[in-house]
Amino acid sequence: MAVAAAEGAQRSGMVVVLPGLYVGGAESCSSPEALAAAGVVAVLTVDAEEAPLPAAVPGVRALHVRARDEPGADLLSRFDDCAAFIGAARATGGAALVRCAAGVSRSAAVVTAYLMKSEGLRREEAYAAVKAAKPDVEVNPGFEGQLKLYEAMDCAVDVSSALYKRYRLQMVTQRYPELQDLPQEVFAVDPTSICQTPNTEVLYRCRKCRRSLFHSSSILSHMEGSGPTAFAHKRITDSTQLHDHGRDKCTSYFIEPVQWMEPVLLGVMEGQLLCPKCTSKLGSFSWRGEQCSCGCWVTPAFQIHKSRVDEVKTLPVCDFQAAKT
Repeated sequence: MAVAAAEGAQRSGMVVVLPGLYVGGAESCSSPEALAAAGVVAVLTVDAEEAPLPAAVPGVRALHVRARDEPGADLLSRFDDCAAFIGAARATGGAALVRCAAGVSRSAAVVTAYLMKSEGLRREEAYAAVKAAKPDVEVNPGFEGQLKLYEAMDCAVDVSSALYKRYRLQMVTQRYPELQDLPQEVFAVDPTSICQTPNTEVLYRCRKCRRSLFHSSSILSHMEGSGPTAFAHKRITDSTQLHDHGRDKCTSYFIEPVQWMEPVLLGVMEGQLLCPKCTSKLGSFSWRGEQCSCGCWVTPAFQIHKSRVDEVKTLPVCDFQAAKT
């Protein structure tokens, strides 16, 4: 019976990856009989437009993830939702079908992410399993990068992580090439609008006027570059201009955009970042990217010079009370 169902599913364009999990192209939903025989109770469509299910398929749940098969399309932010949808179908003893136009890139990326999350597989292992089931799958380079990032985040989309914030900023530059009407979730909350800084956070203030600028959670770390050798093309010969590796290699903080920056960033590719209170220069920004003093190229870059800000660490309440006694 199971063999017959699998063969019927294969003929209709559905390929079994795991028991209760199929992947396919647009034609995989063309046969209500094949869907019923395969026990499909949920269909996940990853496409630019939503394709309706056949009318003769009652009781089948549907989820549409809007995405084109382009490297700049965002699947990462939906990986957890997709995994939950697939998992819920399989948990009831039914099957889930993940489909896209050709069943080659988008659906394969989603199924790979699901295997990573549900089966604890490494990215390469999960992708190999999908490709073994359907040899023609070929995830585009953008989705491959998103799967790598998903793995780096332990297969859970954490919107507060520096990795995800940097990814989100890179997506913004592709979705909003004119940099107008940027989504508000791109901007971190202005510290001046927060009554109290959490004990786990470090607050950074303008050294000149003491205006609060950003929290430590807004700092986006980057891989250390190659140091002075990265600047050889600039023909810097003065040793005082070359970065001394005995000191702090990164002389700036690269952060996510903060709400007070919004008027400066909209519609502009690059420029200076000035204190919103005293207008002293804090650093610079470039959606194209800037080079850190350590040599690493950061894209996009919102750079605040460490010499222009001061750290303000919050004293834990318990320690403060202990100090009073």
